[in-house]
Amino acid sequence: MAKLKSLIKIEGTLDGMTFYKGKEGYLVRTKGGVSKNRIETDPAFIRTRENGQEFSQISKSGKLLRLVLTPLISDVKDDTLIARLVKVMGQVKNADSTSTRGNRQVGIGLETLEGKNMLKGFDFNANAGLNEILLTDYLLNTATGEINIPNFIPLQQLNTPSGATHVSILSAVININFITNEKTLQASAEINVPINNTSVAINATPPSMPNGTGQTVFLFKISFYQEINGLQYALNNGSFNVLQIIEII
Repeated sequence: MAKLKSLIKIEGTLDGMTFYKGKEGYLVRTKGGVSKNRIETDPAFIRTRENGQEFSQISKSGKLLRLVLTPLISDVKDDTLIARLVKVMGQVKNADSTSTRGNRQVGIGLETLEGKNMLKGFDFNANAGLNEILLTDYLLNTATGEINIPNFIPLQQLNTPSGATHVSILSAVININFITNEKTLQASAEINVPINNTSVAINATPPSMPNGTGQTVFLFKISFYQEINGLQYALNNGSFNVLQIIEII
């Protein structure tokens, strides 16, 4: 690696040399590494090819899950979401004990209890986990997707972010097949209540259960709002909102 001392500062590749800006200024290095053709054909790189095949598969699975949940995660995410999801999908893939190395799949792993437990409890916003925000128990009906909190007192049973005046609770269910890429989402209407000491019964139920040949995944969403002059606005662009996978069957 060498420093570029020319008056002309460039970035990119030229004549087999790569120019780039680093912490120590503009640097230059020659192109190196193993050729793509060797990686694809040399028996010595069979493990590399197997790992690459499986990484591609888990990346696609993570993308499929994000796509079906697009209406819910647009205001519930953090900068680490994709990396965290790829990591947990890799763990689910490892639960596939029937496929050969290089061909293990998230969809097969998720059919196992071990695989389900890997994904269950995943928070789409690492800065607002359900277990840290909701300070009371809830009931989930896996036949209907209903989330029930009989006597919910928001001011006492929420770890409420500063500035929030209202909270919404939503129940969602998806059926997702990571092998065929089929996906369906059903979500309840948001139940919006003021954050005070008044007890209210929460019954959030999707209009129907999603159809499909994959796994049924249940989710719990909490959103915070600030009311100003009679209108509610998402608090801090949803950075305190919660979305967690609470059950998989």
